[in-house]
Amino acid sequence: MLTCISGCVMGDSEFVRNLALTGEVEITVTGRKTRRSISTPVWFVHEGEKLYLVPVHGTDSNWYRNVLANPTMQLSAKGRRITVKASPIPDPAKVNRVVEKLRSKYGAEEVKKYYSKLDAAVEVRL
Repeated sequence: MLTCISGCVMGDSEFVRNLALTGEVEITVTGRKTRRSISTPVWFVHEGEKLYLVPVHGTDSNWYRNVLANPTMQLSAKGRRITVKASPIPDPAKVNRVVEKLRSKYGAEEVKKYYSKLDAAVEVRL
């Protein structure tokens, strides 16, 4: 496992290559109450050295709440795992831009089908 708290794109080209081969990443966060590791698949948008994640239930999503309590998370793409720091996006306009990119990548109808609340997004620097 590669620990990657900042600036690891050049350090883990395998992870970046794997992003292009998959439609979702597995995130692992630490439970804010249980302190247990919790994993879940998440759709993503990859742009340069940044990865954007949108929680299915927005600010009500447990993984999002866990990231607010502890921003360190693990990302796994096709078996390659890295550790990163997630940054919730506070600007609603930027959240909307990320959601539009998610719709463009996965299709507006698919996003509408699975996402019930689109008021939050997280940025991860790779």
